[in-house]
Amino acid sequence: MSSHEIQIREATAADAEAIWNIIKEVIVTGDTYAFAPDTPKADMLNYWFAPGAYPFVATLDGEIAGTYVIRKNQPGLGSHIANGAFMTSGAFRKFGIGRAMGKHALKAARARGFEAMQFNFVVKSNTRAVALWESLGFQIMAEIPNAYRHAQNGLTSIYIMHRSLEDQ
Repeated sequence: MSSHEIQIREATAADAEAIWNIIKEVIVTGDTYAFAPDTPKADMLNYWFAPGAYPFVATLDGEIAGTYVIRKNQPGLGSHIANGAFMTSGAFRKFGIGRAMGKHALKAARARGFEAMQFNFVVKSNTRAVALWESLGFQIMAEIPNAYRHAQNGLTSIYIMHRSLEDQ
């Protein structure tokens, strides 16, 4: 962890370009997200800022370094479980941005009435993300074989991960 100051706040429309730049950087490699590498900017920003979504940005020394969004995992009778998507700019890795966003998201989800958080699609080969989520109390609930078309590794398994928010 560095001595740099990480701050997390709700995202605004003014953050859209910085958020898009992070999203584009992350999805273009085709190794961590289900979003196609050529997903259009408008589609991604509509997803990030969709009605019912709660987008956030993490800044490091005033510069947007990461972003996440939480939303209902399912409508109706499954709406008490949050889902999230997290992305950090490569220029800001190793500063604890992902961990800070993860901790913040757990509290933000609980504050919005969610009782648990579930990730439906964590790529098994994304070992940094898997380790981070496990360190924040998530458990692997299931492994789905060959569910992801990894750009370098071919068909790859994904995990469904879950944790309660009772302690938040």
